Amino acid sequence: MYYVYILYSESLNKTYTGETSNLRKRLVGHKSGNTQTTRNSSDYKLVWYASSIDQLKAKKFERYLKTSSGRAFIKKRLLGKLVGSS
Repeated sequence: MYYVYILYSESLNKTYTGETSNLRKRLVGHKSGNTQTTRNSSDYKLVWYASSIDQLKAKKFERYLKTSSGRAFIKKRLLGKLVGSS
């Protein structure tokens, strides 16, 4: 399985979107500060994820979510009022 996931930091009011084949291991990496993009805040929490058996589709969906229209989709359809304008 391949996972696309979204983390949210309330203190920074930011989301982080990623893709992995081992979600549990990746989350441990984020929590322990081993991931450079999320090491500035220890309060990132998993707020959404989706799984796929197709790695290419997971990577493409992650790339889409990182675009401006993808971020709008996250805010409007996936997370609603949980996230701010990040």
